[in-house]
Amino acid sequence: MLIAIAAVAGLAALLGLLLGYSAIPGRTESERLAGRVENLLPQTQCGQCGYPGCGSYAEAMVKEEAEINRCPPGGEAVVRALARLLAKEPIPIEQGAWKPKAVAVIDAADCIGCTLCLRACPVDAIIGAAKQLHGILASECTGCELCLTACPMDCIHMISAGVEAASWSWPSPEAARLVAA
Repeated sequence: MLIAIAAVAGLAALLGLLLGYSAIPGRTESERLAGRVENLLPQTQCGQCGYPGCGSYAEAMVKEEAEINRCPPGGEAVVRALARLLAKEPIPIEQGAWKPKAVAVIDAADCIGCTLCLRACPVDAIIGAAKQLHGILASECTGCELCLTACPMDCIHMISAGVEAASWSWPSPEAARLVAA
């Protein structure tokens, strides 16, 4: 009798483990690749690529529904990294999409402390409290410009953050003509 109870209990435990293991969803190869692509993106969640966030843009690239050159905050360095990962040729950032790296600054004289910019910032680079002057952590600001449209006082402006070695590239002849004109 004791052996029968132990056998049934052992069988129940084995079936329970098997059932529990089979319930764990496995990630497909495309999901793993989308995760690796997303890790290369700057995680600004700015939407400048036409997708609501970096995750959905990464999924679209893996499904070949989007090109690798639609991330202005990432710049040429991200395009090159994506090209290596996805075994594609690097292509220039979409015309008109690329901008030099910039950070937001708040004009202290005009800020009313409404906190709308705090809610708009996807990386929490803006600090402050209601009815107090806000500040921007330049080291955290990604330059996504989402705070510009959120500010009712137009007291947020973008300034150049300078050029970094990873994002610098030779200017195209077309860009030189536009600057000279």
